[in-house]
Amino acid sequence: MSAVWLQVGQCGNQIGQEWWQAVTQARSRDADPYPFCSLDGKLSAICVDSEPKVVKKLQKQVKRGSFRESNLIMGKQGRGNNWAYGYHGARSEGEQSLFCRTMESLRREVERRDCYSGTVLLHSLGGGTGAGFSSRLCEAIREEYPLGHILAVSVAPHQAGESPLQHYNALLCLSWLQRYADGILLFHNDELLKRAASLQGKATAEGERQVSLSAMNASVASCLAGLFYPLKIFTAQSGISLGMEPWELLRSTCPVPALKFLHTAQASTRGTVFWDSLASSATQSIPRESLSGHPHCSSGLLAVARGPQEDSFLVGCTSVLRKLKQAYRCVPWNPFPAAYWTDPVSVVARGHDSHTLTVCANHSSSADLLWRVEQRARLMYESKAFLHWYLRHGCEEGDFEQGFETLRSIVEEYGHLGD
Repeated sequence: MSAVWLQVGQCGNQIGQEWWQAVTQARSRDADPYPFCSLDGKLSAICVDSEPKVVKKLQKQVKRGSFRESNLIMGKQGRGNNWAYGYHGARSEGEQSLFCRTMESLRREVERRDCYSGTVLLHSLGGGTGAGFSSRLCEAIREEYPLGHILAVSVAPHQAGESPLQHYNALLCLSWLQRYADGILLFHNDELLKRAASLQGKATAEGERQVSLSAMNASVASCLAGLFYPLKIFTAQSGISLGMEPWELLRSTCPVPALKFLHTAQASTRGTVFWDSLASSATQSIPRESLSGHPHCSSGLLAVARGPQEDSFLVGCTSVLRKLKQAYRCVPWNPFPAAYWTDPVSVVARGHDSHTLTVCANHSSSADLLWRVEQRARLMYESKAFLHWYLRHGCEEGDFEQGFETLRSIVEEYGHLGD
């Protein structure tokens, strides 16, 4: 495949484990997993964390031949949920080499690609490693491989709060992603919790205690599988996948380069499929209005229909796309706001009669999260709360000011998206 998968921090590696489990399980079915591997059969993935507890669990996968041992990169201590500590690193040489080892593994993995087109980055916005170290890697990858794409799969922390520093971390990381990434698939822990509880058939009030972290990570991996698993339309006559799915996704959903935050929804069923109903299920939880009461809209969307009855989608794709465009309120200035892909293989749900519809849209609801992060981080910044923890590790007040300006600018641009 043309992509290198880089999973950073606890969240990124846990999502990566669920993602690669879905990929490797497909070996026993009729889908082709090999676009994700090098010629020697090793997965084209680099697993990085500043502490060893999560990455060490992947040692079993090394013995099974899935991962390359040199691509499991661990530090000896964490980053204290501090973006500045994650970005600038520790002062000791051993910890400083975490960055060098990661970039060296990335260089080797790029050289193993037949045609390197970009990097997919899995991480969180709330942690020191996931937010800070990912920001530094994103910046370095852009400088080292300027022609390659960078697609970030970013998970935002719970609104109720996972760490007192999460708003600072998210502010700075989002600012860096806006500057260096080409697209950001944005997931919210609160939405993932509701989705996982719904899939388990439980009410949200009961599910908050019963839904596992693994189920939430599996929900992200399910969306990734719906979007990025090899499609026949990107497969050569020789049967080799070109691996262009992530980059074609960006081309379809990001008509305006400055607006790159993507919302993903998914619905699946078994047996006879009615794609109109599946589209209604997928769009049921889409936010309709902004925090200020203005209706949300979308500059572009991509629908991926998978399952043995893909022909029925092609027959009724006009009505399905019309329903999706109405639900997402696609902007009038884009003449082709909706695209679709189909494939007879669904790796999301088991069973030969399973069908999945995954929708990825450049939706203005992402601005709500950015606005909340900017507002809460500014309140902390103005009161100087925890600021010394960042300044002591090399962060400057100008980084915060630039973060505020960047997020405010994105929110304003999304606010005028439908004009």
